[in-house]
Amino acid sequence: MREDAQTGAAAAYRRHLGRKLFFLLALLLAVLALLAVSVAVGAASVPVSQVVRSLLGLEVPRQVEVIVWNIRLPQALACLIAGCGLALAGAAMQSILRNPLGSPFTLGISHAAAFGAALAVMFLGGGVMTSKGAVTVTNPWLTTAAAFACSLAAAGVIVGISRLRGASPEVMVLTGVALGALFTAGTMLLQYFADDVQLAAMVFWTFGDAARASWRDCAVMAGVTGAACLFFLAHSWQYNAIDAGDETARGLGVRVERVRMVGMLAASLATAVIISLLGVIGFVGLVAPHMVRRCIGADHRFLLPAAALAGGLLLLASDTAARLLFAPHVLPVSVLTAFLGAPAFLLLILGRRMR
Repeated sequence: MREDAQTGAAAAYRRHLGRKLFFLLALLLAVLALLAVSVAVGAASVPVSQVVRSLLGLEVPRQVEVIVWNIRLPQALACLIAGCGLALAGAAMQSILRNPLGSPFTLGISHAAAFGAALAVMFLGGGVMTSKGAVTVTNPWLTTAAAFACSLAAAGVIVGISRLRGASPEVMVLTGVALGALFTAGTMLLQYFADDVQLAAMVFWTFGDAARASWRDCAVMAGVTGAACLFFLAHSWQYNAIDAGDETARGLGVRVERVRMVGMLAASLATAVIISLLGVIGFVGLVAPHMVRRCIGADHRFLLPAAALAGGLLLLASDTAARLLFAPHVLPVSVLTAFLGAPAFLLLILGRRMR
C-alpha cells in the first residue's frame, strides 16, 4: 500500500514538473517566433522566410542582409535581453523583499539613472546636442557612465540603510520610495535651470529606447544578464525558503540578511547596466513576474526563467508595436510599456481581489 502511494506521488510530481517545463518551452518558442516577426516588420517589410534564412546563414539578397544584421536584429536583441534582465531583477526583488511592489522602477533605481544622465548632460558636457535630421547625444558613454554610477549609488544606499536597520523588507521598500522621490526632484531641479539644448538632451535620454543599442551594448547587457540569471537560479532554493517566512528560512539554515543584501546588489547591478544603456523602461520588471506567477506558481526554479522569458517577450512585443502603430514615426518603447503595463497591473490586482 505504501509503495503504491509513493509511486502515485512520484507520478504526480513528474506531471507537475512536466506542466511547468511545457510552459517554459511554450514561452521560449513564442519568444523565437516573435523575434523573427520583429526583425521582419518595419518601414521596409522583409518576408519572415528571408529573415530566417539570413539568421541561419543561408544566401539572401544583400539588402535583406543589411536590414536584418545592421538595423533590426541589434534592436530586437536589445529588447529581448533588456526585458529578460529587468523581469529577472523584478522577480528577485519581489522575493527578496517579500513585497509584490518590488521592482527596479518602484525602488528608485531607474530614477537614479535618469538623474545621473541629467547631471552628465548639464555639468560634464555629455549632452551637447547636434541636429542632423535627428537629435543625438554627442557623448553617450559619459552620460551612460554617470547614469550607471548613480544607479549603483542608489542601490548602495538602500543596502546600507537596510543593513543598519536589520535588512527588513519594509525598510528596503521605504528607502527605495524615498530615493525615487529624491532623484526625481533632483532631475526636475536640473531641468529647471537647463537651457533649451540641455533640456532636450535630458528628455531624449530619459525616453527608454532600444533603437540606440549597438552590438557592443547587446554584448554587455547579455553578459551581465546571463551572470545575474545564473546567480539567481543558484539561489532559487533560498528564495523559496524566504517566501515561507524569515524564521522558517533561518530554521532551514538560510542566512536571510546576507541573501537579501547580495541578491539586492545583483539585481541592482543588472538593472543599472540595462538602464544606463537604453534609458528608463518601467513596468516590465513589475508586471512580467506577476503574470507568470499566476501560471507557473512561486517555485523560483521555474518562476525565474519564466519571468525572464516573459519580460523579453513583453518588451519585444512592445517595441514591435511601437514601430508599427504610428509608422513612419517610431515611439520610444518606454511609452508603450507604461501605457500597457499600468492597465495590465491593475487587471492583475483586480483579478486577485475577485478570487
